Amino acid sequence: MAFQNPFNFRCLLLVCMWLCTTSALSEELIQAKIVEPYIEMHSGPAGGYPVIHVAAKGEWITVLKRRTSWFKIITADEIQGWVKQDDLHLTESSQGQPVKLFDGFFASFSERDIEFGMLGGSFEGIPSLTIFADWVATDNISAGVSVTQALGDLSESQYFLVKAQHTTFPEWRLSPYISLGVGQIRTQPKANLVQSGDEARTSDLYAVGLGVRYYLAKNFLVKLEYNNLQALTSRDENEEIEEWKLGFAVYF
Repeated sequence: MAFQNPFNFRCLLLVCMWLCTTSALSEELIQAKIVEPYIEMHSGPAGGYPVIHVAAKGEWITVLKRRTSWFKIITADEIQGWVKQDDLHLTESSQGQPVKLFDGFFASFSERDIEFGMLGGSFEGIPSLTIFADWVATDNISAGVSVTQALGDLSESQYFLVKAQHTTFPEWRLSPYISLGVGQIRTQPKANLVQSGDEARTSDLYAVGLGVRYYLAKNFLVKLEYNNLQALTSRDENEEIEEWKLGFAVYF
């Protein structure tokens, strides 16, 4: 089916910004039950702060926030204090599962299921904007879709890709990846050129990409990509397109 031009790119941008904000700001409070004899609660997020309370086995606590490897909690009696990460792992959830919380959030990166983001760049020298969503199948392998629009003085292009991506060292904060994709591209000349006989065309598309991603902060990644695109035309030679992109992604 040919790739048409019905989508409103501004609407996609608004949806992307809303999802990114929601993902970054929403964090549910975690409740846990102490299963060891006790855990010590400090007045601040470090071992140098004095112990102000000892929560006993069987007590329920609520995790309010974290600072590096320390977590602020409140007991059922509304006593607040800070506990270190190792002590918090001596608790279990209401389902009887051990509670595992990670400092710095990077350790939870491998638990992500979805990445969603925006990339801006140069499409053969023309400014472009990409919105993408990826499903993370394993630590190394992901699959996703992307939609790109490039606006030039003479024409505008839109293309979509379905792609697979392999991340070489997923445990690294800065890690390279490669991708392969297929899709379609539609190029539409500006109105004054259509009158001269140059018409819109749609072509199948193949893509090979190289990139690097960097874990920046809680739920946020920065991505830099290079893509070599091959558009299959009716002419004897395919059209080769080079593209550079830089942007961000959130995961959840």
